[in-house]
Amino acid sequence: MKNITLSIPDDLLMKSREYAAKHGTSLNRFIREFLKQIVQNEDKTTIEKLLEKSDLYSTKTKPYKWNRDEIYERKIFS
Repeated sequence: MKNITLSIPDDLLMKSREYAAKHGTSLNRFIREFLKQIVQNEDKTTIEKLLEKSDLYSTKTKPYKWNRDEIYERKIFS
């Protein structure tokens, strides 16, 4: 595994370390997991991304059965 050097503002470094500590991890591991997630998401197709997010949203509708008279009465096909 290679080491890299980053230059970031002191306040961002402090807040990032606090955030990592709150989540029970090191800043090093936090950054590594963050970058891994970004790279993996980039490799996914748009369809895969949409399908993953579709589980977060749902809509409930009432079942409805159309009958022939209503279709013509509402002039849907005019």
